[in-house]
Amino acid sequence: MQAGFSARHVSFIETGRTQPSRQALLVLAETLDVPLRERNRLLEAGGYAHVYRQTPLASGEMAHIRGVLQFILDRHRPYAAIVLDRYSTCLLGNGVSDQLLAAVVDPSLLSTHGNLLRMVFHPLGARRFIANWDEVARHLLGRAERELGTSGDEVAEALLAELRGFAGPSRPHGPEAFSPGDLLLPVHIRKDSIDLRLFSAIMTLGTPQDVTLQELRIETFFPADEASERCWRSITGTP
Repeated sequence: MQAGFSARHVSFIETGRTQPSRQALLVLAETLDVPLRERNRLLEAGGYAHVYRQTPLASGEMAHIRGVLQFILDRHRPYAAIVLDRYSTCLLGNGVSDQLLAAVVDPSLLSTHGNLLRMVFHPLGARRFIANWDEVARHLLGRAERELGTSGDEVAEALLAELRGFAGPSRPHGPEAFSPGDLLLPVHIRKDSIDLRLFSAIMTLGTPQDVTLQELRIETFFPADEASERCWRSITGTP
């Protein structure tokens, strides 16, 4: 009804009795809020060319967007902030994010555009110093499964297989019981003199018309309590 089609017409499209027009597919995809990448796949399945571009963030025409993203990251200092693509590859950071990763990830895993999930799940990654690893692993792997598990993307499938291998056999029990005061699931990092609880917030760009831009994630990290705030200020040397 929202798309302006009768149930009969939609049924005919679903069963192959009717060949939908390019515009009909776009209207249905818009109504269902289908991601841009999947809209292109839908058009291709219907025999039409892709509509939505996938422009690399490093390209010249993305210079202004990169500037805006870096502005957001820099204004989040002294806390860590990064820009990730759909595979959780780190595209941009604010320097503080490099400090955080260097403190908990083996140097062999660090690179200019490393994969954040790999740096967390790898045996030499941040998992070694995450005190509440079981809860964090279930949360992160569950999110990765939801975002990448049904995409039909070979790169995504390979990454998920790698993460599952690092995580080991799935545990049947659910998350630990939380009290009413537990508003967030923090990542509790404990290493030497560092005792730090962080939570993250994820931002996306509004109304993008490019596949790359729609799939970008800006992840910002915050201390989860006052003690962690003091610990973070001490680590970064921030007054």
